[in-house]
Amino acid sequence: MAAVSAQLVQLVEQTVQGLGYELVEVERLGRGLLRVTLDAPAVPGGIGVDDCERVSHQLTHLFAVEGVDYERLEVSSPGLDRKLIKPRDYERFVGHRVRVQLIKPVAGRRRLFARLLGVEITAGEPVIKLQVDEGQHGTKGARAGSGVPTRGAVAPTVIEVALADIERAQLVPELDFGGRR
Repeated sequence: MAAVSAQLVQLVEQTVQGLGYELVEVERLGRGLLRVTLDAPAVPGGIGVDDCERVSHQLTHLFAVEGVDYERLEVSSPGLDRKLIKPRDYERFVGHRVRVQLIKPVAGRRRLFARLLGVEITAGEPVIKLQVDEGQHGTKGARAGSGVPTRGAVAPTVIEVALADIERAQLVPELDFGGRR
């Protein structure tokens, strides 16, 4: 994956915000693919196909005028397993389950499944507060990502991690089918 310039991100963000959406991410992928991920927190049901089409048309014209080099443009919603990138993403999804991969291990672990408890600013930097249940996700006896506790599950542990120490994070989809099985 090629790096995306801050100038391109700013250009896309201004355009997307001007259309009433929130920019989640801009990625340059193989074979000239430029992927733009949008969200619409205030819109019930989130981003739809019409929204993606509208933004795609606008960005296509903008890129032609600005001379942005790309072969294909993909505009999409973040999906149920939305990436968390900016501090506002973490603030918005407090209380949700997340999957976090750290740059360096904390308590011997780089991959965590946790409940997002909040975001605090410490020494001018965002710090993410997580409730990690040691008896779930990735421990022996539980299927990774299943949410099924192992026998003898340990009480949840609360940790704080600087946003700069998070390699990637995303929501863990929690689907409610109204109690039907």
